[in-house]
Amino acid sequence: MIKAPMAKRKRSEHYVNNKELLEALINYRSRVERSYLETFGKDLTEQDKSERAKRWEGKPQITNYLGECFLKIATHLSFKPNFVNYMFKDDMICDGIENCVRYIHNFNPEKSKNPFAYFTQIIYYAFLRRIQQEKKQLEIKNKILEKTNFDEVFDANDLDAGNYSEYNSIKDNVHSKLRN
Repeated sequence: MIKAPMAKRKRSEHYVNNKELLEALINYRSRVERSYLETFGKDLTEQDKSERAKRWEGKPQITNYLGECFLKIATHLSFKPNFVNYMFKDDMICDGIENCVRYIHNFNPEKSKNPFAYFTQIIYYAFLRRIQQEKKQLEIKNKILEKTNFDEVFDANDLDAGNYSEYNSIKDNVHSKLRN
């Protein structure tokens, strides 16, 4: 049996080019260092992390390209199976981007040549923090319902026969949440 030669699979373009991202981060870092030197008269590379995170009037903005990369990484990460079904996915993406911008100064190109992995981890943990925060808020809402005698909230006097089954299913869901 003779097999036909298989066509080479076309490599898909990555949504974020790691080499271009690294180059953009190196350029941004050099602009920040120049700005710091002009503002304070000291070399930023000699300062500790807390000093590098300091805001000052002339600190340059991140470029649109870096912002787009952070958005693409966060958006694609939100499609992973462990994040796909949350109602607050937009908040998760926003938190991830905010953390990337906040901690961009911690990326050191001398230590790592993989900024994609670095920022993906930042976004991943931002997602986990948001999920925990939303779970706490849900628990608080459930406790408030429990303490305010939620039966008053679910008064069935105004319901007609068609909505009564829907009312019962909602009430059963609230009861099951409170038992857990």
